[in-house]
Amino acid sequence: MTEAPQPIERDGLDDLTRFIHLGLTVFGILALITGLWAGDYKRAHHFGFSIHKWLGLTLAFFIAWRIWHGFYGPREDRFSRWVPFTPERLNLAREDCLSLLRLRLPERASHQGLAGVVQTFGLAVFAWMALTGGMMAIWLTPGGKAAGFAYVIKEMHELGLALIVAFLAIHVSAVALHALAGDNLWRKMFFLK
Repeated sequence: MTEAPQPIERDGLDDLTRFIHLGLTVFGILALITGLWAGDYKRAHHFGFSIHKWLGLTLAFFIAWRIWHGFYGPREDRFSRWVPFTPERLNLAREDCLSLLRLRLPERASHQGLAGVVQTFGLAVFAWMALTGGMMAIWLTPGGKAAGFAYVIKEMHELGLALIVAFLAIHVSAVALHALAGDNLWRKMFFLK
């Protein structure tokens, strides 16, 4: 009789890391949805823009917190442990892509391999949106069209929308595939386990 393979040990994520992830998720989705109404900044009454701005600034707070946490948080959550900037980590991501081509889910610890590439991409895109959105909150004057530097920042911010949607599609698809395979890490991330 053969023994069943042991499940991959995942680094235990502490409650603070999970709380930051929850904040990124909730305020990221809310900012994404309300961004559809933010075009009313051109009008004197700009409720959609105001709501989007405050939700976006709250999201920016969580992004800054996650970045700080990536440098000074628990050792397991630091960027130096998982961001794929070494040849070895990039090779793990390449192996994971080959595994997916064979229709097999990669079996790695959290944030390793392809998951690390996706998380790095997502954090970079969200940081971009926080930076450009924060600049718009400072320089964009509601009640008129964006002009000059504010217009350039607005266009750069809107460019990030496609990248956010791409990240969410990849991330949610990966979470769904792992859940179908019996790895319900998403439940832990939302404090359901």
